[in-house]
Amino acid sequence: MFSNRYVRTIILSRVLLQLGIWIRNYAVLLYVTDLTNNNPVYVSLISVAEFAPIFLFGLIGGTFADRWRPKRTMLWSDLLSALSVVAVLLAVMNDGWIALLVGSFISASLSQFSQPSAMKLYKRHVPVEQLQGVMAMSQTLVAVFTVLGPVIGTFIFIQFGINISLILTAVLFLGSSLILSSLSRDAEEPKSGDAGGFIKELTAGLRYIGSNQSLRTLSFTFSAVGLASGLTQPLQIFLVIEKLGQNKQFLQWLVMANGAAMLVGGIAIMGIARKVKPQLLLMVGLLVAAVCTIGIGASAMIWLTIVLLVISGLFYPCIQGGIQTLIVRNTEGAFIGRVSGAITPVFMGMMVIGMFISGYLKESLSLLAVYVVSGGLIIAGALLLLPLIVERRKKAERGSAS
Repeated sequence: MFSNRYVRTIILSRVLLQLGIWIRNYAVLLYVTDLTNNNPVYVSLISVAEFAPIFLFGLIGGTFADRWRPKRTMLWSDLLSALSVVAVLLAVMNDGWIALLVGSFISASLSQFSQPSAMKLYKRHVPVEQLQGVMAMSQTLVAVFTVLGPVIGTFIFIQFGINISLILTAVLFLGSSLILSSLSRDAEEPKSGDAGGFIKELTAGLRYIGSNQSLRTLSFTFSAVGLASGLTQPLQIFLVIEKLGQNKQFLQWLVMANGAAMLVGGIAIMGIARKVKPQLLLMVGLLVAAVCTIGIGASAMIWLTIVLLVISGLFYPCIQGGIQTLIVRNTEGAFIGRVSGAITPVFMGMMVIGMFISGYLKESLSLLAVYVVSGGLIIAGALLLLPLIVERRKKAERGSAS
């Protein structure tokens, strides 16, 4: 895979981009908490600034990504992100710290144009048999920074402060755009059959998803998994305190164990990606995640909880890699931006809904009951895939018969 120039360049670009995002996010978080004396309103606004663009610009960014050339879109998105961070730095130096939130919002918005474009380049330049491995590699990269990002971001801010953190973020974003500039010039963009005005193309993308059985199924599965993830994510601290009898600082060890397992799982998936069908990979990943989720909710033993978290982390790349591979394989090149831009916000939106109601469910039911509901939703997401798997098997049988 790394012999492919496009894979090598995009992954290196994403490394710098992820590093810059985590440094920026934790610098903003720690700076604002220090400045406002841990004011929960301002702290919550940080999350809004970082997550709202996914809902507001996911489909819009995907539509523009289909209209524009992918390399140019990614390059300019990273370059404008760097410039936005420089503008924020100037504002902070003049005590305008509210600009931090605005800058985070702008930068997160620009990433909604960049990510679908990366998918387009993979679709165009990566052989079909390597796609699953490339998607697993991308998810492994996310897992690595899930573990290392907060540590690096916190260290940079504590050691050097907000100004150096923002300067470093801008340099990393700029570096990402310079790396992307080494790619060959974009070919002329193929247009979808309904090419026309922006609104027309956006609605054409939604109709395309609705008419494609595979993409409809993946949307429903993503919704179920997103809701399940949202239900349990805010309750991890209660697992540590109520179930395991530890203080809240112990949570970091559970997160690190899960993140390290994701890294190992991602590397393993890259090795077997060619041999396993993505729909089967996704199904197995979901079923293992469901069992582990219920087990974690029921466990009162530290060693068992850690073992289940490790197993869950090992199989998590199966879920993300399987879904992303199926999206790319089942989407025409002219629609890849809109499909990616529509389905990803579905996951995030359902996750936010789950996070919103998880506390109420815990108070009304119990911690274990919420984890059981979460596991049940993941199983439901897996069962939704059955028609897709059956249809694929029938097509394979018809192909071998002919």
